[in-house]
Amino acid sequence: MIDILNILIALVSIGLGCFGWLAPKFTMETLDLQRGETTMGVSEIRASAGALFVGLGVGALILGSPTAYAMVGFAWGGAAIGRLTSLLRDEAPTRRTWGFFATEAVVAVLALAINL
Repeated sequence: MIDILNILIALVSIGLGCFGWLAPKFTMETLDLQRGETTMGVSEIRASAGALFVGLGVGALILGSPTAYAMVGFAWGGAAIGRLTSLLRDEAPTRRTWGFFATEAVVAVLALAINL
């Protein structure tokens, strides 16, 4: 059962990362981000919200160790901490912000709980 959960967590990371990597404009719209005068914003989404999470999930699948899957949890946990900081410090957090935080926190807690 743990093996199946680990694979699912890695696939979630890969799947959501694919949106940022291959559909950055859609991702930017979903995150209420706007494209500036240059393509740097699109590039940043492709890298940090996209291919980074794809590589993380693929790496965990290739290595297949509890440590590799725990690292997926740590990365998602870092995202959850960043999102929580936004919820606490930024003006008028939205339902969407809470939803993203919940998703990131659940993936992190699950991955860490079953692999540490």
